[in-house]
Amino acid sequence: MPGSERAAPEPKRPARPKRESGNGSERSSTEGARRKTTKASTPPRLSGRRAAARAAQHVSELAGKDLEAVTSLEKKEQGWQVGIEVVESHRIPDSTDILAVYLVEMDDAGELISYRREKRHYRGRAEKSDS
Repeated sequence: MPGSERAAPEPKRPARPKRESGNGSERSSTEGARRKTTKASTPPRLSGRRAAARAAQHVSELAGKDLEAVTSLEKKEQGWQVGIEVVESHRIPDSTDILAVYLVEMDDAGELISYRREKRHYRGRAEKSDS
């Protein structure tokens, strides 16, 4: 029949996230995502606690030994220097275990710059002072 033709329906647009009314502090999730992707791509600087945890992770992966403790933590001009004590050799009794201190240097993003074993000692022996 002439004149009874229907026009094709228009495609639906995706719904926009609703904004909360109020003081304007609420933002849509789309705006938050947009803001996150537009930030500069510089890596965040590590805190001392995160630097120590990252250094321990590096030593664990590289040395494959049981971690004992973080023995030193020092902020450098462009990163961190962290001392990590590990058990080099388990012995009986455990007071005769051989421990080692590894020194890890990382940049501000936590990427490994250097890694080396500094010293070894028995668990039951006190360190000698330099004075």
